[in-house]
Amino acid sequence: MQYLITIVAATSISLAIIPLMVRLAPALGMMDQPSERKVHQIPIPRVGGWGIVLGALVPVIVLLPGDRIFHAYILGALILAIFGTWDDRKEIGHYVKFIGQFVAIVPLVIYGDLYVTSLPFLGPDTLPKSVAIPFTVISMMGVINALNHSDGLDGLAAGESLLCLSAITFLSFQSGAFFATIIAAATIGGALGFLRYNTHPAAVFMGDGGSQFLGYTLGFLVVLLTQKVDVTLSPAMVLLLVGLPIIDILVVLKKRILQGKNWFRASKNHVHHRLLELGFVHQESVVIIYTVQTLFVLAAVVLRYENDWMILAVYGLVCAILFVPLNIAEKTGWKIYQATDQGVFDQALSYARCQFLVIFPRRFLDIVIPGYLIIGSIIAIDVPRDFGLAAAVVFVLLLIEPFFNKTTRSIVRRALIYLVAAFIIYLHFDYPQLIYSWIGPVRISVFSMIAVSVAVAVRFSPRRRKFEFETTAMDFLMVFMVFAALGYSTFQHHEKWIGIFVIKLVVVLYACELSIIERRERWTPLTIASLVAVAILSFRGLVLG
Repeated sequence: MQYLITIVAATSISLAIIPLMVRLAPALGMMDQPSERKVHQIPIPRVGGWGIVLGALVPVIVLLPGDRIFHAYILGALILAIFGTWDDRKEIGHYVKFIGQFVAIVPLVIYGDLYVTSLPFLGPDTLPKSVAIPFTVISMMGVINALNHSDGLDGLAAGESLLCLSAITFLSFQSGAFFATIIAAATIGGALGFLRYNTHPAAVFMGDGGSQFLGYTLGFLVVLLTQKVDVTLSPAMVLLLVGLPIIDILVVLKKRILQGKNWFRASKNHVHHRLLELGFVHQESVVIIYTVQTLFVLAAVVLRYENDWMILAVYGLVCAILFVPLNIAEKTGWKIYQATDQGVFDQALSYARCQFLVIFPRRFLDIVIPGYLIIGSIIAIDVPRDFGLAAAVVFVLLLIEPFFNKTTRSIVRRALIYLVAAFIIYLHFDYPQLIYSWIGPVRISVFSMIAVSVAVAVRFSPRRRKFEFETTAMDFLMVFMVFAALGYSTFQHHEKWIGIFVIKLVVVLYACELSIIERRERWTPLTIASLVAVAILSFRGLVLG
């Protein structure tokens, strides 16, 4: 549960920080201007990295003990944040960024005593320290720059990182490594909060401050995982965890060298640019890359103890699945075209269908979700005192938030409502006893109707065209996380509740999101129900508990 709370806390911090930084971005000179090598057409704030970094580091600093490797990791993260912010303002160039990366990594390697000694095909402890230290520094710089250069489409770098971090979290948790699991979970939360604003069409970019931090954290975690946490893991597994950004940058460097171009000058040779050139739209390109990255991380988890040659073969196979068709399509001039014309009869039928399939599910959710929160707070068998205290804090924040925020769609209010939903769902998993036998079947039936209503409302919502609630590449990540949780709970029989918990949490949060978008007033039935629910929880936890 501590890891889930870490993710929720990091996500909430990220969600709260980014809107504030977006307002400050023009004054700070941190706006990403359009250019011929970029795909956006208007200036976009380049401050999302602040949400990722602060969202990840605050829970880490609160929860983890301050040993040498902890201090080195935090120092390196702060150095990269400073250099990244500098670059987001002034475009400092590659060589200055390399200096910042070197300065950030060296304390981690030397003071934190973290470096690579075991390489694929060579056996354990094959590298002497004099070779291991420079090799680790160069390798981590490679990961940082590979991820930095993959940040070319909305949600791409953050989504790739989230998929990789999910696998690292699982592997670290399996190994009992609290330190690595907390860092990975907190970084997942920071990335999730950022993706709320970065999913196409993006309202904010992460900038170098975010992409370098994510690359640094991924490099740090894969070295920690394979060299310290669990030395029985195959070191070749790192190829699968961070291999897609690496192979992409290597292919780009090869193309630049063959074309006689500057190695470090930005160009449109990355895989996402090439997919766009073939006619795939923005989100299709992102989902294709997400799919390949998903294959990589799933293979990493499944093959984590296999021999290095097998892992290398799988890595080559997945790379071929992506790049061979891509090269063939480019050489033959193939492009994908999508017909968009629709007849008058089809338009009328589509409109009628959407009206029927949207109105009823949304009205159902407007009634059931507030009731779900209130009834859930009442029928929970036990409310611990710490939950009562947390609920009291949320109650006060929900009560006073409208007086400090005049917008009708406050992200703070949204985060607080999400937290209330998470409280209710968790209490029913941790204290599952029921007062009456019929409550269990009724709860299952109601939840099934909620899930179907959410799926129908999202699929047929006319607001999809207005980008208010669109099925996006981030939904792909949510589906992946649900299946990952189900897979984990299947293999870990004593943790079966995790898969169901994640499914319920995702469904209810989507239902809350739909309700928030539908209503434009400040005091909605969902807001009032959330206030009542946390009032009940705080009373039961602090007074009756």
